[in-house]
Amino acid sequence: MVGEPGVRGVEGESVLEETDPFLVFWGERRLCTLASPRPDGSLHQVPVGVTYDPERHVARVISAGSSFKVRNLEARPGARVSVCQVEGRLWSTLEGEAWVSRDPEAVAEAVRRYALRYREPRENPDRAVIEIVVTRVMGNVRPERSGIVP
Repeated sequence: MVGEPGVRGVEGESVLEETDPFLVFWGERRLCTLASPRPDGSLHQVPVGVTYDPERHVARVISAGSSFKVRNLEARPGARVSVCQVEGRLWSTLEGEAWVSRDPEAVAEAVRRYALRYREPRENPDRAVIEIVVTRVMGNVRPERSGIVP
């Protein structure tokens, strides 16, 4: 499928070592929310952990493969979703098209990134990753250098 994200292995430093305010904001431990469309068109919004890959403009959410958000997005590949985080008056939203992957390499990369930002997640053989190809960024935390966001 055109635009569908594939395995996203990236070697290098954690985003926690970045100095750009946008990447620092998306690298510090912070709870986020994911908003995705339900089959009836209403929104399903849930708390999640999110990581952002500035080189590929991909946000990732790990989840149980049986969760409603995963099943819902598997039924609607490429659905538009958003992830948002807030800290006091600071906020940032990433919006884009979402695909679910159960590919072991894609899941392992998402888990690796999650562990860098949050903590090592518990073992889950049914884990999936929601990969969001970011097409729009909103908020008052903005990147200082180009190429970080689309």
